[in-house]
Amino acid sequence: MTAILIELTAAIRTELSAASNAEECAQRVAARLAPFLRHADLLLPAQLEPDPHGYRQHLLHAEPDGSFSVVALVWLPGQATSIHDHASWCVVGTYLGAEEETVYRLATEGGRTVLVPVSTTVHREGAVTYVTPPGDIHRVRNATTDRTVSLHVYGLDVSLSGTSIRRTYDQPVTAGARPLSGAAPQPLRPAR
Repeated sequence: MTAILIELTAAIRTELSAASNAEECAQRVAARLAPFLRHADLLLPAQLEPDPHGYRQHLLHAEPDGSFSVVALVWLPGQATSIHDHASWCVVGTYLGAEEETVYRLATEGGRTVLVPVSTTVHREGAVTYVTPPGDIHRVRNATTDRTVSLHVYGLDVSLSGTSIRRTYDQPVTAGARPLSGAAPQPLRPAR
């Protein structure tokens, strides 16, 4: 782990000890992550390595008490996640390149459950956003023609679960459906 990454994990630890709920955890961590994204030496070269078959996850730190994990995701052009939601709050900072995020909501159409796109945002280098479940259904992809790297801080121990994804969605995507009751979308929110 680099010295800057050690400093970042200490800062996250401090912010989490002062937070009283998931929303506040995400807000506080997002505010602290932003300045660290400017450090060219934040990650080691091996932590920037992609996988030609899909985006690659590098576990950078898992807090011993399970309260948070820091992960680098490395994306090659064309790589994307499935449509999914998360098991915990999540803070995302774009370190290199840009990520495109499309937020969805569940709805009904012709008696079946479908996904309706709500918004699409491109998060460029230095951007920090966060999500607090439930209602955080989205898909993320590399928005560039080069490698993209993002740092993710999750409110759980990814070393135990292997992922922060709670579930994936394979419903059809459509534009004109009626919202399901209580299925309001929650886009990743810019950090303040």
